[in-house]
Amino acid sequence: MNISGKIIEVLPLQSGMGRNGEWKKQSYVIEYNSSSQYPKKMMFTLWGDKISQFDIKKDQQLTVDFDIDCQEYNGRWYNDIRAWRVTVDNAENSDFPPTNLKNTDSVSQDDNVDFPF
Repeated sequence: MNISGKIIEVLPLQSGMGRNGEWKKQSYVIEYNSSSQYPKKMMFTLWGDKISQFDIKKDQQLTVDFDIDCQEYNGRWYNDIRAWRVTVDNAENSDFPPTNLKNTDSVSQDDNVDFPF
């Protein structure tokens, strides 16, 4: 499954020791259906090396691929939404401004402009 939206909260990194050694996880809140009168929110978690691999920041527009799992602990059940891939939306992923924008007011065709590229 996947969902697209804006990161509205980056929760603190959590870590600890388990049977298999040290673990770390970080949770994020994404807001989706933002064009709706009542936008929805969902919290998802990244584990281990994926935290630094995706380097998620507040206010980023993302698409998150995730799995939902449920686990029992002391007689109670808990949902776990684990992200396995995060893709930054193209508008923020580009190092260059969009090519479809033109500013014809600042430079006329007769001006001799020396661009550095």
